[in-house]
Amino acid sequence: MNFNSLFRRKNINDILANAESEATHGSLARHLGVKDLTSLGIAAIIGAGIFTTIGQASADGGPAVVFLFLFTALACGFAAFAYAEFASVVPVSGSAYTYSYVAFGELFAWIIGWALIMEYAIGNITVAIGWSGYFTELLARMSIHLPDWSTIDYISASNGFKEAQLLIAEGTAINKLSHGLQEAYFAWQHAPTIFGFRIIADFPALLITFLITWLVYRGIKESKNASNAMVIIKIAVVLLVIAVGAFYVDTTNWDPFAPNGLGGVLKGVSAVFFAYIGFDAISTTAEECKNPQRDLPRGMMWAIIICTVLYILIALVLTGMVHYSELAVNDPLAFVFTKVSDLKWLSGIIAVSAVIAMASVLLVFQIGQPRIWMSMSRDGLLPKRFAKIHPKFNTPSFSTIVTGLIVGGGALFLNMSTVTDLCSIGTLFAFVLVCAGVLRLESMGVERTFKTPYVNSQWIAPAGVILAIILTYRYNQNGFMNFLTSTPATGSEMSSLSVFLHNIPLWIFVIITLILTGLCMVRKYSLIPVLGLVSCLYMMSQIELKNWVGFMVWLAIGLVLYFSYGYKNSKLAKQAANS
Repeated sequence: MNFNSLFRRKNINDILANAESEATHGSLARHLGVKDLTSLGIAAIIGAGIFTTIGQASADGGPAVVFLFLFTALACGFAAFAYAEFASVVPVSGSAYTYSYVAFGELFAWIIGWALIMEYAIGNITVAIGWSGYFTELLARMSIHLPDWSTIDYISASNGFKEAQLLIAEGTAINKLSHGLQEAYFAWQHAPTIFGFRIIADFPALLITFLITWLVYRGIKESKNASNAMVIIKIAVVLLVIAVGAFYVDTTNWDPFAPNGLGGVLKGVSAVFFAYIGFDAISTTAEECKNPQRDLPRGMMWAIIICTVLYILIALVLTGMVHYSELAVNDPLAFVFTKVSDLKWLSGIIAVSAVIAMASVLLVFQIGQPRIWMSMSRDGLLPKRFAKIHPKFNTPSFSTIVTGLIVGGGALFLNMSTVTDLCSIGTLFAFVLVCAGVLRLESMGVERTFKTPYVNSQWIAPAGVILAIILTYRYNQNGFMNFLTSTPATGSEMSSLSVFLHNIPLWIFVIITLILTGLCMVRKYSLIPVLGLVSCLYMMSQIELKNWVGFMVWLAIGLVLYFSYGYKNSKLAKQAANS
């Protein structure tokens, strides 16, 4: 094996010339404009975040959580600039996978493609599970109760039943158990059995996955129309919540504004970032855009700006209507209106909107994943069937079906905690590589129709690092090293080795930041992609080490597949062999 062959790069002109002709059965249909792309971006972003995670983040940080939304929006905005710049250079399906192929070579392209499978496919499992919860609750409001064993995954039911048994044995009454434990207990007890195996699965999650996959299979035009309709509905409901809730804001609830200080605000990093996941998915539709070089950058930026404004207004309304400490609930938007007797009718409307919002997120992610596989298949890294285009619907049909089976199967049996953090770390990893890729484009001298505004980072970057050290020292009384050797609030003592392992992600962030700062001083990099890389890497460092380990295991599996199939069947490898 030639080591240099691992980093063979694709030529931009070849990509542009061969993108459509390489499709097995025709090309993709071009139906998307700026409004459609903005709508798809909003459809992907406004979902589980604004209807669920905003509650816990507000409870941790108080009204000051709006600053966290601003920080996360800036980080995503920096990454969006990088995506937009790449999309203007390489306006084809493939997103960060294709961009990495151009900037870093084949091995990095495979790694990021494999990570995107984690973002889209595994992320969609999370969304499908969340949708099932909202849908089940909505049916319950209408006095329609599905059996417990048909609305919960097998793992949660098994673990919950064991925990409930222990509590009951200790004398706890069943009706005193938490709602989740009661659901798991009765699901396990009442589940039908076949050959001794209990039939427990999240069937509503399977249902919505099937319906969305069918819609995506039918065509991008149909998907676009459905997305536009769902976005109009949920934005209307969000604006209604803001407009009505503003009249019931009690400003005394905003005092103190940051009750738990900076630490309380930053505690919600993962939850708030999850509220922004998805805007990058629209870059996978480049071959279905009427004018991708112009429209993709605008669509991404408008989606992030609109969603950020809505998030901040919602956060201010929620923390103004009720005390922040009451917001640690699964349905904060509906919850605050149950506290006002005259507005309880609005909580039902919000519940319906949440079901629609989650479905629209599922739609956009189901559009994105097949197009990643299609691009990898075109390059020979996956079997040819993954690049098959339906002759009538002009969609990657085989890849769409496989995506539906993976998401549906995973949603049947996996629980949300298993997949949420993996989705976040895979997404942030993609953002980091795309931002780094833009810096690589600068050194390659590639012409771009859309270019991120240039700000020289030569002295700003080191000044920012010095300021960060000063602020860290200011907010950690034991000094900067205390920041790098912090321990999680587990309530138990940790060994020196455990503390070291816990802080590995943070050390990685610090080391890379210092190296990048040095490069900025020498090569005068553009500031915006540098800020995107650093801010996304920081958010990665806040994810627990065990999830990093899970991510590394996922990448290791991907590398085994690459060296057993992709390396030998790569089109670039075959071209090199024939030359």
